[in-house]
Amino acid sequence: MVLEADVIFKYFDGLSDSQKKQFEQLFDIYSYWNERINLISRKDMGNFYLHHVLHSLSIAKFVRFKDFTEIMDAGTGGGLPGIPLAIMFPGANFHLVDSIGKKIKVVKEVAAALNLRHVKAEQARIEQVDQTYDFIISRAVSYLPDFMKWTGYKFHQKSFNELRNGILYLKGGDVSKEVSSIKRFKTRTYKLNKHFDEDFFETKKLVHIFH
Repeated sequence: MVLEADVIFKYFDGLSDSQKKQFEQLFDIYSYWNERINLISRKDMGNFYLHHVLHSLSIAKFVRFKDFTEIMDAGTGGGLPGIPLAIMFPGANFHLVDSIGKKIKVVKEVAAALNLRHVKAEQARIEQVDQTYDFIISRAVSYLPDFMKWTGYKFHQKSFNELRNGILYLKGGDVSKEVSSIKRFKTRTYKLNKHFDEDFFETKKLVHIFH
C-alpha cells in the first residue's frame, strides 16, 4: 500500500513547501469525503497516492502547463485528474465538470480546503459546456470516440504551451482500436511505464488528440 505522498515527490522535484503540504493533505481530505460519498473504491484508498494522485499527475510528465492555460477536466468525478494538477500548476485555470451534483459538491469542498482559487467546479453534462479551452483532460470516462463527440470542438486552435492544444486522455489497456477510429484529428499515444517504475503503470497510456 502507498499511503504517503512520497511517491509524488519521488517523481516531481522542485515543489514548494506549500505544494508538498497540499499533496500531503489530500489523503485525509479524500478519506473524509469518501466515507460519505463513494468517490473511490474503499479497497483502493490504500493506494490513493499511486493509483489516483500520481496517475493524475502523469500528464505533467508530458506538458508543464504555463500560467493562464485554460483546462477543463471533463467528467472529473471527485476531482481527478484536475485537483492534483491544479496543485502542480497554480498559475493555470481549471474548470472541473461532472454531471453528478454530489461529486461536484465534494470537488468544491476539496478545492476550498486546499485554497485552490484557480479551480472552478460545475455540475453539467460535458456536451452542455459552452466554452473552449487550451486542453481538455480526463481519466477514461467513456469510450474515446464518444468522448470526442462531446469535446472535440472545445479547444482553442492557437497553442502557447510546448504541447499542442487538444485532449489529454488517460486510459489503460489496449487503446489502439479506439484511437484508430478518430479520423479528423492527429493522435499520439504515450506509455506511462517509461516514466514510472511501479507495476501499476505497465498498461497505462496517455492519448494526446490535436489538430
